[in-house]
Amino acid sequence: MAELKPLLKFDNISLSFGGITALKDVSFDVEKNSITSIIGPNGAGKTSIFNCISGIYTPDSGNIIFDDKEITNMRPNKIAELGIARTFQNIELFENLSVLENILTGVHRRLDYGILSGLFYSNKAKRGELYARKKAEDIIDFLEIEEYRYSYVMSLPYGIQKRVELGRALALAPKLILLDEPAAGMNNEETEDIARFIIDINEELNISVLLVDHDMNMVTDIAHQITVLNFGEKIADGTPDQVVKNDSVIEAYVGSTKKWH
Repeated sequence: MAELKPLLKFDNISLSFGGITALKDVSFDVEKNSITSIIGPNGAGKTSIFNCISGIYTPDSGNIIFDDKEITNMRPNKIAELGIARTFQNIELFENLSVLENILTGVHRRLDYGILSGLFYSNKAKRGELYARKKAEDIIDFLEIEEYRYSYVMSLPYGIQKRVELGRALALAPKLILLDEPAAGMNNEETEDIARFIIDINEELNISVLLVDHDMNMVTDIAHQITVLNFGEKIADGTPDQVVKNDSVIEAYVGSTKKWH
């Protein structure tokens, strides 16, 4: 029986900025239909990994393979078209647009009618708009933000804004979604909600998830695999049970509590 290939292979990636090493020979896999987490203190290199995967940074060495395609030197828009979507540590939404309009911006990126078709509102454009509206409404229902669909994003509670950002990423119909600290700044109830939605995205929508977060309780509750970074190097990986018992992790984070900062 042929061995199943991972959806994403991050292979011996090194990255530096002006002599400062951000990542050193870091490797890990993201399996299909899985939740994988990267943890470590601030400055460990977690966001640098996301920037390499999404094409913002070009690594000094190593290879990134997504769905059997080399994406190491690919432009961000081409990587997104292959099926990688991302949220950011700091919310990046159109504050003066409604929830529905924000999510529609994600769906519209996938529509293939041209400028002229849109300008003259051709039948293809009409069908595209109906499709976009249906997809956006499905996402709104999935994330349980129906009551906010016509609300301006800037007026919404922080936890709801994070859901909207998640919805806009889902609108791209990704195979893999990168979540950069999805629970940052949330209270316990909001964290539980976002964790539930991440599980549902994986189990109900069959989307693989790669997430970075400091909340150890959430990470160990929902992740199938965890990779631990420290000073740009991988010091451990495995299941949550394996990682929390790993001697290198314990040594690196001795004295830490439930959240690693």
